[in-house]
Amino acid sequence: MTLTSEPILTSGFPLGSSAGLVTAFEWLGQPYRITRVDMLGEMRTDAYKRLNGRVETPVLVTGEGRVLTETMAIALWLEARDAERRISFEPGTPEADRLHQFVAFLNTGFTGAFYPMWVALEAEDATEGEKETLRKFGRSFVAKRHEQLEAMIGDSDYLLGNRPTLADAVFVGVARWTDFHQAIEPRDYPRILALRQRIEADPAFRFAVAIEDGKPAIGGGAMKGLVPLEDLLRNTSGALAA
Repeated sequence: MTLTSEPILTSGFPLGSSAGLVTAFEWLGQPYRITRVDMLGEMRTDAYKRLNGRVETPVLVTGEGRVLTETMAIALWLEARDAERRISFEPGTPEADRLHQFVAFLNTGFTGAFYPMWVALEAEDATEGEKETLRKFGRSFVAKRHEQLEAMIGDSDYLLGNRPTLADAVFVGVARWTDFHQAIEPRDYPRILALRQRIEADPAFRFAVAIEDGKPAIGGGAMKGLVPLEDLLRNTSGALAA
């Protein structure tokens, strides 16, 4: 198979943060394709490690065949192609700076707060006491980041006004982890909860979750089809990311 000229985004399941970037692609409305990746199986193979040696999703393969990793880098790639400013702001404006601040916080501190709980889940050799210690630290980190984000959110419908942006997409891909890990009481953070509920009801996010779950889904028309992982790996061997 020869890959098409549309960019291809790897979407990890279950509960991949990449669902947020699928949502952003849907909001942007430009053609793209998706490769679903089983993070508990396929992602851990040697073949996938040649695509991303850090064994993570998301990965973006551009229409030119370049491989780009890391959520922040892919978000900036999307921003650069958002000529109509559907999900971003004019470069150099205060709004653009604020967008970058939110995306950076969400992709580092907010996402990273869950790391101890993921480690506890995957640490097969750890004792139950060690796992509980990790979960305890994780809950405290997640609570702190939620307190900080709650204070950053204003009175608008979304993080940066009355329309969703890249910041909201990065947020929603990770925010649902609180339910899985039972890390906090969502009602303690009413602004975050309201934002989650608003974005999770959005057709773009519902489409992203359906794709993640391997269910039939109808998006806005920008997603042009699924690319099997083996085809993606076979056709990107000469342009792999560092």
